[in-house]
Amino acid sequence: MYHPYSKAVNLNVEIQGEGFPILCLHGHPGSGSSLSVFTDRLSKRFQTIAPDLRGYGKSRFKGDFDMRDHLTDLEALLDRLGIEKCLVLGWSLGGILAMELALMLPQRVTGLILIATAARPRGNHPPISLLDNLYTGIAALLNCVKPGWRWNIETFGKRSLFRYLIQQHTPTAYGYIASSAVPAYLQTSSAATRALYTAIQSGYNRLTDLEQIFCPSLVLAGTEDRHITVNSSLETAQHLINCQWQSYPNTAHLFPWEIPDQVLSDIDFWLQQHPQVIANSH
Repeated sequence: MYHPYSKAVNLNVEIQGEGFPILCLHGHPGSGSSLSVFTDRLSKRFQTIAPDLRGYGKSRFKGDFDMRDHLTDLEALLDRLGIEKCLVLGWSLGGILAMELALMLPQRVTGLILIATAARPRGNHPPISLLDNLYTGIAALLNCVKPGWRWNIETFGKRSLFRYLIQQHTPTAYGYIASSAVPAYLQTSSAATRALYTAIQSGYNRLTDLEQIFCPSLVLAGTEDRHITVNSSLETAQHLINCQWQSYPNTAHLFPWEIPDQVLSDIDFWLQQHPQVIANSH
C-alpha cells in the first residue's frame, strides 16, 4: 500500500511559545522566519509553528516537486510534532496551502487566517523593466546595509519593484524587507519557483471546493495588491461559509509589514469572536 510519508521532507521549523498550536505558512519567496511579524506577537499566547516549506529557507531539497508535496510535508510535520488540531495562518502561497490543508484534513484544522491570498489567484502586476530590476537590486542592497534609510527609500525604493509590494514606504516596512524578505529570496530554490508557476499556469482554482470548509476563517487583503488582487481575495471570502473579510486601503501584498499593529489587532479581535478555533476539545 502506498504510504504518503515515503516522500515527505523533514522540514526545518521554528517553534515559539506555548499553548494552542498555530501553524504559520509563508509565501513565495519566503521562509518560516519571514512570518516573525505574526509569530513574535502570537507566540506570547500560543505555540507558533513556522516551517520552511520544501525548497525554501533551510528545508533544502534536490530535484523537482509539485505543490501537492508541500501538503505531504505539512501533514508529516503535524504528525511528528503530535499536533492533533491547529489553527492555520497563511500568507500568499501559504494561504493557498492553508485552504488545501483544511480541505485535506478538515478534522485537524480549527480555523483559517488567510493573508493576501486567493483560491483563484489573479494578479495585475505591470511588466517589469530592466530598470525596475536594477533599482530593486540597489534598493535591497542598500536597505540591508542600512535598513529603513530614508534617502534610499526616496531615491531607489519608490522607483523599484517594492512600489508594487508596498504602498506605505515606512522604515518599519523596509526593516522587515531587510531582515526577512531579502534572506528568504536568496534561499528560495528554482525548483520551488517552478512548482509554483506550474500550478499557476495550470489555472489553479479551488473556489467551488471552498464550500467544503466549515471552520471559521478570516480573510485579510491590501486594496492595492498587484500580486494577488483584492478582488480575488474578496471572491475567496465570498465562497467561504463562515468567513470574516477585511481590506486595508493604501496597502499592497506585504501589508502586514506596512501596518503590523492594525493587522495584529484585527487578528486578536477575530480570535476573541471565535474562541472555538483556539480551544482544545476533549
